[in-house]
Amino acid sequence: MSYYDVPLLKKPVWKWYIPAYFVLGGVAGASSTIGLAYRPLRRRAARLSLVSLACGTVCLIADLGRPSRFANMLRVFRPSSPMNMGSWLLAVYGPAAGASAVLGSSLGAGIAGVAGVPLAGYTGVLVAATAVPAWQEASASMPALFTASGVAGAASLLALAPCDDETAAVLRRYGIAGKVGELAAAAAVEHEVSDVTPYKATPLWRVSHLLTTISLLLSLPRRRNRSRELIAAITGAAGSATVKFAVTQAGHRSTATSGG
Repeated sequence: MSYYDVPLLKKPVWKWYIPAYFVLGGVAGASSTIGLAYRPLRRRAARLSLVSLACGTVCLIADLGRPSRFANMLRVFRPSSPMNMGSWLLAVYGPAAGASAVLGSSLGAGIAGVAGVPLAGYTGVLVAATAVPAWQEASASMPALFTASGVAGAASLLALAPCDDETAAVLRRYGIAGKVGELAAAAAVEHEVSDVTPYKATPLWRVSHLLTTISLLLSLPRRRNRSRELIAAITGAAGSATVKFAVTQAGHRSTATSGG
């Protein structure tokens, strides 16, 4: 704290629609990549990507205030700026994802699938590029956490719809990989930061781990059980979403308690 108990760092002004944008962007990108990797899922994944992207765009515009601010970001190309690179990534991904979902374009699916992985993780890079200690100090693990969370969320949401045994097995494998990656990256975040208190003091951080762990355990048996699959999908999607809201809250806490 500085004089008069005023925090040295300004508290992030992000409202709920920014972590919601993180969640939706991760699901959109990961869905496109899963659809590209496994063709029978391509149409379903493309639709999920488009819906997630549309909802995420609404959240992003709500934060920017007006759409023209996004267009202004495209006037320059600045590799050193995560926000600028993210804007260009969205500009490439959006039309491709739309073409894949609406027109069934194979080219669109290919572009969206390739761009999907960086789209799922770039917000982690963006968060880590801030001056917020709980985010900045996790610059190595935060992008991995956001990417793995996107994969877990996308696989979980795709698994909500009925599917054949082969497709269910594919989604199960992607889901397990995403959930294991999410839990491992969350542990890496705690190890990487100098003060883990902001995360430990955030109830959603612990809740996200619990939900993801429950979903992971339910996903391990190979024999299919539709009720178990649904519970695993719901808890997996909830854990994936919750962890990004938890990261946002931890950042708010770290600016309030930073000393000087």
